[in-house]
Amino acid sequence: MKILLTGATGYIAKRLLPSLLAGGHEVICCVRDRQRFDTAKYNSEKLSVTEANFLVPESLEAIPDDIDAAYYLIHSMSASTGSFDDMEKRSAINFRERMARTRVRQVIYLSGIVNTGKLSRHLASRKTVEDELSAGSYHLTTLRAGIILGSGSASFEIIRDLVEKLPLMIAPRWLNTRSQPIAARNVIEFLSGVLMKESCFDRSFDIGGPDILTYKEMLLRFAGIRNLRRKIIVVPVMTPRLSSYWLYFVTSTSYKLAVNLVDSMKVEVICRENDLHSELGITLMSFDEAVRSAFERIEHHEVTSSWTDALSGPGLERGVSDLVRVPVHGCFRDTRKRTFTDRESVVERIWTLGGRNGWYYANWLWGLRGFMDKLSGGVGLRRGRKNDREISPGDALDFWRVLYADRKEGRLLLYAEMKLPGEAWLEFRIEENTLMQTATFRPLGLKGRLYWYSVMPLHELVFRGMINRLTR
Repeated sequence: MKILLTGATGYIAKRLLPSLLAGGHEVICCVRDRQRFDTAKYNSEKLSVTEANFLVPESLEAIPDDIDAAYYLIHSMSASTGSFDDMEKRSAINFRERMARTRVRQVIYLSGIVNTGKLSRHLASRKTVEDELSAGSYHLTTLRAGIILGSGSASFEIIRDLVEKLPLMIAPRWLNTRSQPIAARNVIEFLSGVLMKESCFDRSFDIGGPDILTYKEMLLRFAGIRNLRRKIIVVPVMTPRLSSYWLYFVTSTSYKLAVNLVDSMKVEVICRENDLHSELGITLMSFDEAVRSAFERIEHHEVTSSWTDALSGPGLERGVSDLVRVPVHGCFRDTRKRTFTDRESVVERIWTLGGRNGWYYANWLWGLRGFMDKLSGGVGLRRGRKNDREISPGDALDFWRVLYADRKEGRLLLYAEMKLPGEAWLEFRIEENTLMQTATFRPLGLKGRLYWYSVMPLHELVFRGMINRLTR
């Protein structure tokens, strides 16, 4: 079967893809930037990649006509607090119109639970997308999920941040809202199971785990699994705006995503009863089982995808192919060279930069820079990295985004997603027995130039110390 997988660089799609390939299907992954998708890791002749931007109808002509089924896994909740719903509607319309000129028989859409009269903006947008998709000439199957728990998922990482960092939480009242979380593994089983199942055509199903819990109960149960004693005090005085700031500063989420999450968390999301899991032979995982399974994958370095995989900075909208060409003219550079004797050790240190390992020198200064970035509305350092050992193009690495990573070549190129009056790149390149470390900054006006000169003394300390540690 020939299947179109949209949103292929997203959290769920990256986990669904191996399941589809294992099922013997031919999969066309639809991405905005081909260079952000590493096909080599899947080692499959049945995998191909096509570039398309669903906000640009002309680009969808790259999608082949002879597809049998399509997964619609596109969402824009973290893109903007002001226009994500309009973007989602336009993307759905463009997708539907393109599908009308293919032979696709079924479209499968992962939505949010919408069984209440009062919906958040996010859930209302999900429902609008479902309505637009349902007007197509194909059979639509909609799976509606609430909180998805898995290693690297936004919900899991937010809960983890709150529990592991705060012994005492003064929390907003939406912590008393009930929800029905579902394990990421079960979501993949549902998405795979309904493929070309005629009894699921033109129908929608709520999918959730066996537990119905308040957010407060989830936090306390998570703490119990981690053997941590935590106390939560819920207060009614925290407004949505204050709640968003609270979530943003305490966790690794972006402010845009925090605003939309808080808006959604005020709405109860409980599944309407159905027997789909029995029909598909799916054993639903409990909240505790989902959390333990997530930590097992983390401990074994098997995190397949992360919520941070999605494009986040406006600069990245230009695409990796543009940014990977580091500019020269009109830029400031800090270039350093060091010789070494053990190439493999140097490469290993470069490939384990960031996250829990830190930056090898003056980590307190990196932490301070991350805190300042958070204060200015940036991503900060808390995103970390999804795998302590591997790096791929498109991965988030603290407040950097990986543009290029070739271990054999010995080259790693990072692009800054922190708030800056300009653009910044950090490159590590090995030439024979020499490590070349280059920081490039393209300033934006006078403010950018003043910024570069003001941080030069810190660059001298940090970059000199880092290359010395990498090569010693």
